[in-house]
Amino acid sequence: MHPSETGPVFAGSIPSVYAQYLVPLIFESYAADLASRVAGHQPARVLEIAAGTGVVTRQLAHALPPGTSIVASDLSQPMLDQAALAGTERPVEWKQADAQHLPFPDASFDVVVCQFGVMFFPEKARAFAEVRRVLRPHGEFVFNVWDRIEENEFPQTIVQAISTLLPEDLLPFITRIPYGYHDPVVIARDLAAGGFTETPAITFLTALSRAGSPDIPAVAFCQGTPMRDELEERGPTTLAQATDLATAAIAARFGPGDVTGKLRALVVSVKRDAPAVHR
Repeated sequence: MHPSETGPVFAGSIPSVYAQYLVPLIFESYAADLASRVAGHQPARVLEIAAGTGVVTRQLAHALPPGTSIVASDLSQPMLDQAALAGTERPVEWKQADAQHLPFPDASFDVVVCQFGVMFFPEKARAFAEVRRVLRPHGEFVFNVWDRIEENEFPQTIVQAISTLLPEDLLPFITRIPYGYHDPVVIARDLAAGGFTETPAITFLTALSRAGSPDIPAVAFCQGTPMRDELEERGPTTLAQATDLATAAIAARFGPGDVTGKLRALVVSVKRDAPAVHR
């Protein structure tokens, strides 16, 4: 994932916790959805940006024919290392890359796909312009973003529970970045600023997040995201305290055993227009 304007870093122990806890909790069902949408375009060459620990990459490797080339990129090398460690059922190309400066030739991919990554791009229109540049004419850009935090029950519950431990003058990382880019009008405006002339198709997709115990969402969000850095900056015991508070809040709202919470995201698809023909 790309760092935001406030500089969250997916490094240290975050990639392993992210892969172990957060990926199965909230990402897997949406990854399968994106891979299915990409496969429907029957592409010859696919680029994934902000690939993280590879949850979509693994789905793409399964859903696409062996002859389809897959390049999976991310700004964070530690996240890519975690993805490569997990592996895929067939070879893919892993590439460290900034989505705002993609190291690929013009018109070199049929589809560009991004799962829950565009929220992290400091200059979204610039990143979208890079996506448009590397897409072939009539190629497709497919991505998803989280809906507002109030529509995503586990993170909402956790942020409310630990709010007193976070800086009072700044929205928490979770609210500010991952769940802060959900307005369809803004998304369409940024795509247009990036050069996309087609109207994007934007749909809402609701899913369920399940975990075997309340501590799993607590660890996932408190320790597997850059919110961990915010908490650790508050003192040596704050991360453990926040995890305990989050666990108690999840248990109070969803029960002490298996827990289920609502997820909601926006799925966006937009075509790259063909170059104008001058006669």
